[in-house]
Amino acid sequence: MTTEAVISVRDLWKVFGHKAEQVPRSAELSALSRRELMDRTGCTAAVRDVSFDVAPGEVFVVMGLSGSGKSTLVRCLTRLIEPTSGQVVFEGEDILGADKKRLRELRRHKFSMVFQNFGLLPYRQVLDNVSYGLEIRGAGRAERNRRAMEVISLVGLDGYERSYPDQLSGGMQQRVGLARALAGDPDVLYFDEPFSALDPLIRRDMQNEVIRLHREVGKTMVFITHDLSEALKLGDRILIMRDGRQVQCGTGAELVGAPADDYVRDFVSDVPKANVLTLRWIMRDRRDGDTLDGPELSPDVVVRDAVRPVLAAGKPVKVVENGTLVGVVTTEEILGVTA
Repeated sequence: MTTEAVISVRDLWKVFGHKAEQVPRSAELSALSRRELMDRTGCTAAVRDVSFDVAPGEVFVVMGLSGSGKSTLVRCLTRLIEPTSGQVVFEGEDILGADKKRLRELRRHKFSMVFQNFGLLPYRQVLDNVSYGLEIRGAGRAERNRRAMEVISLVGLDGYERSYPDQLSGGMQQRVGLARALAGDPDVLYFDEPFSALDPLIRRDMQNEVIRLHREVGKTMVFITHDLSEALKLGDRILIMRDGRQVQCGTGAELVGAPADDYVRDFVSDVPKANVLTLRWIMRDRRDGDTLDGPELSPDVVVRDAVRPVLAAGKPVKVVENGTLVGVVTTEEILGVTA
């Protein structure tokens, strides 16, 4: 990742407990397991020496099981929780050095957060819930309403602007929360397990809504989840956490095709590889005797989408990138993933 990263996190720690600041400074203490650290110091290290970058327009997913530190991490990125040590550089500014006034400016103008608990104001209609952040900024009513109506339409809530939250389903309430986050036109949207309380079908609809919105508005997004299928569906890259530490960071294909350790391998063991891996992961070199007069496929084609053309060809299929032959894929490689 280059210096163009919107968010750059370096050596981030969040330790809860008496004299927490001593833990990151001590090689001995920082090397202890969570249980050992608690027994030794009474401290809990919720986030341990985490570093990553988020590129402009990227959907960056942080995932892990309960207690992995993922929600604490995202709160550190916005300083809803104060990190113990490290750096959180947002658009070139280390926000850990920002005073309260600057933090308010960042939260009002630069980033917004969508929570699992919708946090809607029950006595306000959808229109006024969505425009609340603009009201706090000091925008006039006409401007607030105009912008609120734009994002209400964007998230598919046309006709509900005069409804109250208790008149809406859970999925619709979450759309209101999403519209409220978008209303201020932030550079980055943070999502903290926003769909985990929703029914499976509604959750799927909201995942699709995030994909659609990202395609339309191109916002940088940091998305927290404990659901691997959700992470694979939404994320350009995924950071897996365990006991406060980062275990692996990469694309879905990298996690499934080259897991960093047994923990990640177990995590992705039930994922249908053909739905995640691309031809780049299964293609082989050209061999003498290969007849290459058939179709061409890109190395970035997902294996699932290549099954039909490869099987129909009945012979090696060229994998071509920028006009150059980079490999060959046959029925053997396809069946090795899909069988």
